[in-house]
Amino acid sequence: MELLSAFGLSTSAGLNAYIPLLAISLMARYTSLLKLSEPYNLLTDPWIIAILVFLILVEFFADKFPAVNHVNDLLQTAIRPIAGAIAFAASANILTNVHPVLSLALGLILAGSIHIAKSAVIRPMVTATTGGLGNIPVSFAEDFLSSFMSFIAIAAPILVIVVTLIVFVAAYALWKFFSR
Repeated sequence: MELLSAFGLSTSAGLNAYIPLLAISLMARYTSLLKLSEPYNLLTDPWIIAILVFLILVEFFADKFPAVNHVNDLLQTAIRPIAGAIAFAASANILTNVHPVLSLALGLILAGSIHIAKSAVIRPMVTATTGGLGNIPVSFAEDFLSSFMSFIAIAAPILVIVVTLIVFVAAYALWKFFSR
């Protein structure tokens, strides 16, 4: 189950770098659902939590304005994969069983792949086909999906498989619809 949590959290970091990190921080600090090992337990520090809340707000609003959202995605090209690597390694709790580099690399690849699909394929297609009007609803959907996936990755990791399949089918359907 820890591996499913790690996959869910790192993929959601590809949509929003800070939501899964905040979810990990809050769940580890205030519940018994998640226990973080060193050095990831630093995520439970109140200052780190406050910084993550601030960064979520910055990204939330930056992502809602045309043109600014594309600059934000460009800046996030390095941040989201790194957040995914941290989320994967922190939540997997498998660092003693699997080499840390492999754990970090998996998170980096998963979050990076989702980010590239979002920022290089989906968002430009939505912008081109809707004149930018579709970006705000898509941004809200991404924030919701990142939040939902982060929550289920911690609370009910088996659902990560189901949600991932639904998202891929929906993304494919949207791609087909917008590429006509």
